[in-house]
Amino acid sequence: MSGRVLIVNADDLGQCDGVNAGIAEAVETGVVRSASLMVRWPAAEPAARLFTARYPSVSLGLHLDLAEWAFADGAWFPLYQVVDPDDAGAVDDELSRQLGRFVRLTGALPTHLDSHQHCHRSEPLRSRLLAAGRRLGIPVRGFGPVAYCGAFYGQTGKGEPYPEGISFDALLAVLDGLPAGTTELGCHPGADDLGGLDSMYRAERAVERRVLCDPRLPAALAGRGITLASFPLRRTVPSPAAA
Repeated sequence: MSGRVLIVNADDLGQCDGVNAGIAEAVETGVVRSASLMVRWPAAEPAARLFTARYPSVSLGLHLDLAEWAFADGAWFPLYQVVDPDDAGAVDDELSRQLGRFVRLTGALPTHLDSHQHCHRSEPLRSRLLAAGRRLGIPVRGFGPVAYCGAFYGQTGKGEPYPEGISFDALLAVLDGLPAGTTELGCHPGADDLGGLDSMYRAERAVERRVLCDPRLPAALAGRGITLASFPLRRTVPSPAAA
């Protein structure tokens, strides 16, 4: 036994019906055991209903959503911005709003915290999300004992297509490189039809879903001594002050 534990976590739950459907399929027939909910989007409420009722063993975290950027003509530009990510007061208020909405939608605390496009790697969100994690007693992506791996991704750092990154062989290479202990593997599965979703990451989601549902994966995991897991589940609703 290698002592390697893998949490396959699907980001962007709630962003649209097609993302919800793709993540659900990757839970039912694939290796996804955890998801991060974007509470601001119209499909967040049906996602919360579906996952709390049908997939109670799937851990649900908050995917804090401040903005999304895309790359074009040699520069990054915002597709949308909820608040100024450099405004500490606005970030505080938005974090509180989204945590509160998560609790209202799911009836529980999040099992983990992360952010859309990893905004929490920078201040002022970094220190605030870490403080929220300590207060709620839950992990924050990339900090603490759970390692984070984002290598299963179908674009380069400049948003260019990188299909080699989300092939079945690429996923096997990721599995081969996992360290001892627990690792969270980020992923973004979705259905073939994402409707009118305006996102820099679209066609890759269906490819990810098919790879994550590949019937060869269970044997590949077992052969490498890797155990699938979720984040520890939380079913206690916090006091209003904590939310």
